[in-house]
Amino acid sequence: MTLASMTGFARAEGALGDRSWHWEIRSVNGRGLDLRLRLPSGFERLEPLVRERAQKRLARGSLTIGLQLRRAETGGSVRINEAALETLLKACEGMAASGRAAEPRADGLLAIKGVVEVEEETEDEDARAALDKALLESFDAALGTLIQMRAGEGARLKSVLTQRIDEIAALAGQAEANASRSPEAIGRRLSEQISQLLEAAPALDPQRLHQEAVLLATKADIREELDRLSAHVLAARELLEAKAAVGRKLDFLTQEFNREVNTVCSKSNDVDLTRIGLELKSVVDQLREQIQNVE
Repeated sequence: MTLASMTGFARAEGALGDRSWHWEIRSVNGRGLDLRLRLPSGFERLEPLVRERAQKRLARGSLTIGLQLRRAETGGSVRINEAALETLLKACEGMAASGRAAEPRADGLLAIKGVVEVEEETEDEDARAALDKALLESFDAALGTLIQMRAGEGARLKSVLTQRIDEIAALAGQAEANASRSPEAIGRRLSEQISQLLEAAPALDPQRLHQEAVLLATKADIREELDRLSAHVLAARELLEAKAAVGRKLDFLTQEFNREVNTVCSKSNDVDLTRIGLELKSVVDQLREQIQNVE
């Protein structure tokens, strides 16, 4: 299995004897594998077999599966329901005798539901088994077409996701090389802040201020966040090459991306670094949106 989308549509037609049919499968995003079946009356027996086939070949997606079945007109045999007809005749004769109705006519009586019955030809077990087999084979063909469509969309998604991951790696590299992270820049910035504090309040202990400044500098360091971003980028690239459904793992990974980027933004004490952090947030959001469609 390669990277696949969860959206797609497929249709397959079939026929056997006087029966013809078509399957339609529509697939959209879903947290798990959700199957909704619409089968003709009398064919509910196929539902567990259809579900089993879909569950073996799909991992995620919300699927609507429909079967439309038609039968050629064969005429069948017509039978008069004598008991129903006799009951109606007696009622009509009684009403006619009392003047409440006219004498009954044959066309009127025969038009009443239940008087004329059309007997359909019954299928034996072998015929029914053959029909079920043909229907399921046709469903397998529709399912195969759906999987191909989802795989094609997945290939396009992979290209987009790779581009987003490349952008994250590039922005993380810009943050790594940002001049504000150099020891010299940090030292100058802290010295200026300490000098301003001492000018405003000469009674403050310079040694204590230096200690506090060192603690603040340590807390503001984004070395760990950048290292984790690099690890997440590597993990994302590996998932995109995996031969399994990875949508859930990628979704979790985007949460980790977002956590690290939020920390970078909160620790930033430089305009350029803040800009890089905000761009990272935008790209991670785009990545998350695309991943919602990955199986």
